Amino acid sequence: MSSRNKKKAALYQKLEQLRSASHSTSVNKASIVVDASRYIEELKERVETLNQDVATLQNSSRQDSLPAVKVETLEKGFLINVLSEKNCPGLLVSILEAFEELGLDVLDARVSCSDNFRLEAISENEGQSDSIDAQVVKRGVLQAIRNWSDEQHD
Repeated sequence: MSSRNKKKAALYQKLEQLRSASHSTSVNKASIVVDASRYIEELKERVETLNQDVATLQNSSRQDSLPAVKVETLEKGFLINVLSEKNCPGLLVSILEAFEELGLDVLDARVSCSDNFRLEAISENEGQSDSIDAQVVKRGVLQAIRNWSDEQHD
């Protein structure tokens, strides 16, 4: 009899744990199991949705990961930093063409194009002291990057 009571108590304890884990308000065994089954299905759907979201984010970050651009104003020009986690063949040429279109002379530059792309350039306006600001330079460089990216995906 004692063994039977222990089994019954263990079953009751497990049903209470299941009821608690599945947030069930039911009191009878069958309803608790049905609620737990529904809860498991909800969790499976959530996991599937999260997996799809992660896959979508990974795909979009691979395709849309354009280099980061930072432009600071110096006394007579700009400090321009461009950084990408991946190698970007041809990007340097596009950025230098954008500098030329903006009327910027590159006074000093450091470039790395091996495993990733990194450009740090100090530029100066060609006699146009106040005609462009850091935002104009940043927009010009970002446009050059977008144009380069579009050419890569064609």
